[in-house]
Amino acid sequence: MAAINTVKIFSGTYSTHLAEQIAKEYGRPLGGYTCRQFSDGEISPAYDESVRGCDVFLIQSTPPPGDNLLELLLMADAARRASAHNVTLVLPYFGYARQDRKDKPRVSIAAKLIANLLTASGADRLMTIDLHAGQIQGFFDFPVDNLEAISIFVPYVEALKLDNLLVASPDVGGAARARNFAKFLSADMVICDKYRKRANEIASMQIIGDVEGANVVLFDDMIDTGGTLCKAAEIILEKGAKSVRAVCTHAIMSGKAYENIENSALEELIVTDTMPLRQEGKKIKVISVAPLFAKAIGRIRDHESVSSLFLNNQ
Repeated sequence: MAAINTVKIFSGTYSTHLAEQIAKEYGRPLGGYTCRQFSDGEISPAYDESVRGCDVFLIQSTPPPGDNLLELLLMADAARRASAHNVTLVLPYFGYARQDRKDKPRVSIAAKLIANLLTASGADRLMTIDLHAGQIQGFFDFPVDNLEAISIFVPYVEALKLDNLLVASPDVGGAARARNFAKFLSADMVICDKYRKRANEIASMQIIGDVEGANVVLFDDMIDTGGTLCKAAEIILEKGAKSVRAVCTHAIMSGKAYENIENSALEELIVTDTMPLRQEGKKIKVISVAPLFAKAIGRIRDHESVSSLFLNNQ
């Protein structure tokens, strides 16, 4: 019989490697879990051990296709039906977060729909990192912990000891995020103003600010095809910058992203392991978020403040 309020950590099939690292940092092994699949593709998750009375943490990023999300929903439902005390969903990457508002007629607010599904699964809490839009937290009626990767990025960039450091936002929408990053690095900031004809295709871009003689660090929450960052790096160097790097939390890396990065003007791309890389890249540096999530799990379990993990409160 499981001890009351024992912490048990489980992983969906997509995030097994990261979950193993989080569990190791926390100090206990991953719980036993099996996800069977019928011949038609239907999935059937099941726990291999009791979760009755336990504080259960389910780790799974939810990028498309929908199987990753569906598996997490079924895991949460199974844990609730198995009498878990609390069910916390740990989504290192929250899929569909880019569709957080109705920006044109006859479109879905996908992030809200995902929030409704996660709520209906029976979860008690959600933990994630660097949501594409902070207001997504308001789509939930239970607590949401939106951790910040700058707490691991800032020490890395500081260790580079770059002179005349300048932080750049690859678009106007990410200005607040980049400004926060620049604040902790005691650096100034510029903005890349882009115009898109369609998704993943940039029509034009211009730099707002002076980058002459600066070592520039582009900062964003995610990199998809890499088109925006590569274009920004090219223009920044044309404007007289000494070097350009990019820092992104979520390495979606779809399409020709790896090829784009390797052929770009970027000196390096620093990402986290919220999503597993499909291949290695000479310019790609991965920093793990496992210690941060492990600390957050410990604070939630002990009813301590999670805000102490934010740089603003350190």
